Amino acid sequence: MGPKIGLALGSGGSRGFAHIGVLKALKNAGIKVDYIAGSSMGALVGVLYAAGYTPDILEKMALQFRRKFFLDFTVPKMGFIKGDKIRQVIGTLVNNRTLEQLDPKTAVVATDLMKGERAVFTRGDISIAVRASIAIPGIVIPQEINRRIYVDGGVADRVPVSVVKEMGADIIIAVDVSYFDTEPQITSIYDVIMQSMDIMEKEMIRYREIESDVMIRPILSHIKSTQFTNVKDIIQNGETETLKFTEIICRKIEEWKES
Repeated sequence: MGPKIGLALGSGGSRGFAHIGVLKALKNAGIKVDYIAGSSMGALVGVLYAAGYTPDILEKMALQFRRKFFLDFTVPKMGFIKGDKIRQVIGTLVNNRTLEQLDPKTAVVATDLMKGERAVFTRGDISIAVRASIAIPGIVIPQEINRRIYVDGGVADRVPVSVVKEMGADIIIAVDVSYFDTEPQITSIYDVIMQSMDIMEKEMIRYREIESDVMIRPILSHIKSTQFTNVKDIIQNGETETLKFTEIICRKIEEWKES
């Protein structure tokens, strides 16, 4: 009997498509994932994979992604985007299943805006939990659940390493798709907000690396979190970088068995 493998998928806007490449590389290497925890885009990719979509199918879906089909703009009050469209799409894709029905077991990470704390969803409606996790502050209207207000999981926990550890993982693989650009092109409010979140998380991410057994950082320096035009390259980056770590992961699995 081998160790339980936990996968922590981080937030990062369009760079989160790299998680599909990560899953593809792990699957091809025969590394079975037992637990997944995701923030924001990591949550979306994680639940779709756990709902039965293979990495190859996820890649095909990502290549057909068009923002106009998912965004429903509204008069700004707490955000520019209502988020109803994306919630409905997610609900349809997962056939309105609950988090308890996913395999591997998957946790969705959001941020409780009122408490200022991380919130972890492991039960209930998948579409609502993911909708909360991807609610970028100032862009997407926060999600209300049981009279609490939730925003993007990346605000409190960009790469939820401790969540998969609490779920029971023996070996933790973390995927950080963030990139801090020191000379960014700030041309929109979205750029302002995403750069601000990157600054906030820059120091915190160091502790996630210490807590994980393997930290994968796809080479995404040339890709903005707002870019959705080069999805194939983003996925390829995730796969290529993960392939560099498969031997290390397999060795850690063997060391765990021996110990």
